[in-house]
Amino acid sequence: MRPTRAALAALLALALALPAAVTGSAAATVMAPDSTGAVTDTVVRTPQRTAADPVPAPRGAGPLRLPRPTGKYAVGRTVIPLADRSRPDPWVPEAGARELMVTVHYPAARTGSGGPAPYATTEETRLLVKGLGIGALVPAEVLSATGTHSRSGARPARGRYPLIVLSPGFSVSRYTLTSLAEDLASRGYVVASVDHAYESYGISVPGGRTLTCVACAALDEQGVPAHVVTTTRAADVSFVLDRLIGGRPVWRHADMIDKRRTGMAGHSIGGASAATAMAGDPRVSAGVNMDGAFWEDLPATGLGGRPFMLLGTDDEVHRPGGRDRTWDTVWPALDGWKRWLTVAGTEHGSFSDSPLVSEHFGLPRTPLSARRTLAITRDYVAAFFDRNPKGVPQPLLAGPAAAYPEVKFHNP
Repeated sequence: MRPTRAALAALLALALALPAAVTGSAAATVMAPDSTGAVTDTVVRTPQRTAADPVPAPRGAGPLRLPRPTGKYAVGRTVIPLADRSRPDPWVPEAGARELMVTVHYPAARTGSGGPAPYATTEETRLLVKGLGIGALVPAEVLSATGTHSRSGARPARGRYPLIVLSPGFSVSRYTLTSLAEDLASRGYVVASVDHAYESYGISVPGGRTLTCVACAALDEQGVPAHVVTTTRAADVSFVLDRLIGGRPVWRHADMIDKRRTGMAGHSIGGASAATAMAGDPRVSAGVNMDGAFWEDLPATGLGGRPFMLLGTDDEVHRPGGRDRTWDTVWPALDGWKRWLTVAGTEHGSFSDSPLVSEHFGLPRTPLSARRTLAITRDYVAAFFDRNPKGVPQPLLAGPAAAYPEVKFHNP
């Protein structure tokens, strides 16, 4: 069956709770293939806050501040607009080029230049909270003022560092992965977070323009299959790599990137796109899918022995044999070093900045605290990339750890 827009938004987008659920359990419709391969809609409920939970900030409170990165480096940030004129945009062909917005976080010197980097524009957050139906609870101007730990134009740290590409969930923007991006940069990575044109509620681009989610309607009203998103994003990533590590890089500090070590991680359909990107571009040497259903089969040759990690919710969707059978189907085709991990007490949006936003503004959330959820995501994603492509042994990935009882290892 063709999925409804509501089902796609719940599975592919950042799963912030709807305002109607603030006084009770948050409900989200999750789309996942059943055992026959048919796609079904399943209601998954997020538990209501309890009296034992920390008291959230009231609506009138000041802006959220993201948790501090854990690595030894300060973090610099720059924004790079890109336009691929070799191919038309699949959602708006008359646009004349495929536009991308890329935020690069990088290891920076502890002292030096640079001013505080913004989280997002108010127009971007206005469209996000409107699209998610939480505008009455989350003021756009407060969300856009979220405090970050990176500095625009900061002096880079000396050395060469692996490159990690991040791709967000469907209908949300690259800034929803800022906490992860900043942490990876602080640990010694150059991180390129990509906004894919017309696939989010709103992204600001040069010329004072804002691109909205044309793809949202295309998937529903026009019946465009979801794999068009992953195929398109894979091409986007290859173009970003061309412009960052190709013969004529557009970033002034591109010489700090170790071109031999490149990985990709993504949330939701951004995570599924990591596998598609790896299948089509040998430069992507390792990948992480954070709670995304796969929309394309891997080639018969797999990923050429390159490592891949699945990191998802420990619920009826992403455990082995769960409602999203695409993880079971793809698992044998992952022919390199691999891990299948699930995290108890999480939901679909947990692997982004969503838990921090929900907790700060008093929205319904999962039993696991926002900071704990973020710490798990940061540590396991960093451990994966420290092992692949850095090649540093990681005991954290060897099996269950006493320090992280929420994380379960699977090997179906």
